[in-house]
Amino acid sequence: MIDLVGKIGSMALIDAKNGDIDYNKFAALGKQLKPGMVWISSGAVEIGRLDFFKRAGAGLTGCVEENKTDYAAQGQAILMQTYRNFIDPKFSIRQILVEHSHFNDDEKRAHIEGLIKRAAAQGAIPIINYNDAVSSEENRKFEIDALRKKNVNAHELVDNDETAAQIACLVKAKTLLILSTLDGIYADIKDPKSLIREISGKSTDEVHKKIDVLKMNCKGASRAGAGGAAAKLEYIKPCLARGTRVIIACAAYGIDDVLAGRVPSTAIFCTDN
Repeated sequence: MIDLVGKIGSMALIDAKNGDIDYNKFAALGKQLKPGMVWISSGAVEIGRLDFFKRAGAGLTGCVEENKTDYAAQGQAILMQTYRNFIDPKFSIRQILVEHSHFNDDEKRAHIEGLIKRAAAQGAIPIINYNDAVSSEENRKFEIDALRKKNVNAHELVDNDETAAQIACLVKAKTLLILSTLDGIYADIKDPKSLIREISGKSTDEVHKKIDVLKMNCKGASRAGAGGAAAKLEYIKPCLARGTRVIIACAAYGIDDVLAGRVPSTAIFCTDN
């Protein structure tokens, strides 16, 4: 079993005030990431956008979907280079770009599972991102609709929260850690004192029912195109059924502090697992 699958959102990697990469965040992550961990990192599109703006003096205009593709292609290399600059040089890092088709095909799922598990044994850290650079939204939706018409439970992976959840299920991770700009799930997002520290139950069904109630209070997302807290809660349901503990926390805290419960977070789990 992989001990930890972690995911960090785009805006948690950006210094919004200065319109640049948050190098301090990458430096902190670099000290904590190690083999045996699997890291899902958003950020390619936003980093590519910032880099293009610096070089061209303006952002791209025209088709939003094409712009996203172009920014992703530009930002992906920078994202990986930045991780490489801060992760301990004795560890290898391996980029894995995934698409929805990889998780709707048993052979492709098995291939990715083997790649990830070999990395842990070989002293390498997999860094995974959805491959926006080659993904067409129109084509993806066509393929997903075709699968659903066959009564297949298709995975779209349009959000890296879903990607992280599917990776955690694939490798039967002990813990799925989702880092964002918030401390966790709130009963009322406008009330900072309403952080829910634990969502638990004796069975998967019991936890799922609690999640469904909470989803009704979850509104908004950190950026356009992101699903927000409600989407996170829906994506993690399959993980809970496989015995994975899920923690949602703020990326400002260290991974070790979050896992040890020394900082605010939301832990979601089944007590019977």
